[in-house]
Amino acid sequence: MTITGPFTVDLKPQETCHDKSEGFDLARMSIDKTFGGPLEGKSQGEMLMAISPPSPSAGYVAIEKFIGKLEGKAGTFVLQHFGIKSAAGENRLILEVVPDSGTGRLTGISGKMEIDREDGKHSYTFHFEL
Repeated sequence: MTITGPFTVDLKPQETCHDKSEGFDLARMSIDKTFGGPLEGKSQGEMLMAISPPSPSAGYVAIEKFIGKLEGKAGTFVLQHFGIKSAAGENRLILEVVPDSGTGRLTGISGKMEIDREDGKHSYTFHFEL
């Protein structure tokens, strides 16, 4: 199955104890999302980032837990992110459901998600099996 819909995201910087004196800066953020459409609910998570101050290169990993409904079926599942952005324009995002993380009527879910951002608005495309 494939579904699409909008979501909003609120990223909040969190305290980090890493040295920022040289090279890539390390940052930590909390993630709060609200999903609409066939995936209706909220997620909360944590993101770790490495950002190159003089260039647009960066990398991040994140984990978020979704709580809500997928096509009317209530439950939870966990998404794991791996993202890379290079100054050369090579961008990659892997965003997948963590195996065996589904609960309630979402037990057994698997899938991959794509994220799009256009004109400051976010949307998802979720390819899943349940």
